[in-house]
Amino acid sequence: MTTGENEETEDRRLKDAVNLEEKFGLLTEHWQPRVVAELNDYQFKIARVKGEFVWHDHPDTDEAFFVLEGTLRIDLPDGAVEIGPGELYVVPRGVKHRPVADEEVKLMLVEPRGVVNTGDEHDDLTAASDVWI
Repeated sequence: MTTGENEETEDRRLKDAVNLEEKFGLLTEHWQPRVVAELNDYQFKIARVKGEFVWHDHPDTDEAFFVLEGTLRIDLPDGAVEIGPGELYVVPRGVKHRPVADEEVKLMLVEPRGVVNTGDEHDDLTAASDVWI
């Protein structure tokens, strides 16, 4: 990439806002988070979720859930927390958890690049990491 191309790319990035409504329109599958932005080594991912996810943890990182639409319950070993639109909850690293959505929820996740959505658990709900939409 030449210097001019690099400047053009950075100029475009600074001018273009991420339209979450547009991005959610492209996302049709449940439990398949997609990256919409990065900040240093952290990714902002959006996901549509419905039903029960797998119990899992992330031993090396916290995981932030920010609900945009709907209500999400996060089951924890000693209870559960319910978060609605405009609410944020951070699951501390190493804590087993299971997100559950009785109805479809649109949410944003914030976590380091490369995090697998099911942690060390691998099943049908394990999504590819670092996939952009």
